[in-house]
Amino acid sequence: MSTILDIQNLSKTYNSGDRHLTVLQGINFSLQAGDTCSIVGPSGSGKTTLLGLCAGLDRASTGSVILNGVQLDNLSEDERAQVRNQYVGFIFQNFQLIPTLTALENVMVPLELRGERNVQRQARELLERVGLAARHDHYPTQLSGGEQQRVSLARAFSNRPTILFADEPTGNLDEETGERVEKLLFDLNQEAGTTLVLVTHDLELAEKTQRIIRIKGGTLVSDTGETESISLRKEEQ
Repeated sequence: MSTILDIQNLSKTYNSGDRHLTVLQGINFSLQAGDTCSIVGPSGSGKTTLLGLCAGLDRASTGSVILNGVQLDNLSEDERAQVRNQYVGFIFQNFQLIPTLTALENVMVPLELRGERNVQRQARELLERVGLAARHDHYPTQLSGGEQQRVSLARAFSNRPTILFADEPTGNLDEETGERVEKLLFDLNQEAGTTLVLVTHDLELAEKTQRIIRIKGGTLVSDTGETESISLRKEEQ
């Protein structure tokens, strides 16, 4: 199995005049292709910042992010955007659909950016997969929160991402709707063989992933994947 994400001594500091705020410090972990992983921790612990750095949405202050063999640290914003378009899918708590586009058009966007053919057919198939074939011509404001998140799921998987980043994917949904979105997320992820990294406050959701990384005060305080690796090494000795 190949390493899809390698995080080495990652830190992030924001500077404002003479003030310096370090939100992440000395983060190290790696994920293999097909892994599912949750990042958990208190509000303000740096979870979303870490997710953004892993996905190339921002640049670290120190350390290194290697995504699918590409080192992101010294790339320009345009180059990082190209890497994201090629390898990465996103799901956000607030859906981030384009309000002036229909559900179908929102799902078509990543396909069009990649220069794919038959984008409408592919987008319709994905909407059907998430149970929204009949709502393809509706705008985001005409859809419920759960329906919007299902559109965002279809959009996230439309470019067949190598790795999917999800930031509180059920955070704005009621329990029943959240459970439906969770099932779709894991089902689609398994079908595609995509690596999944999600940030969540929901420990029940986190426990559905193979690995849980805990962040507190900007540092990595526990990693079930690391614990399992240590245990395996001890067994082999």
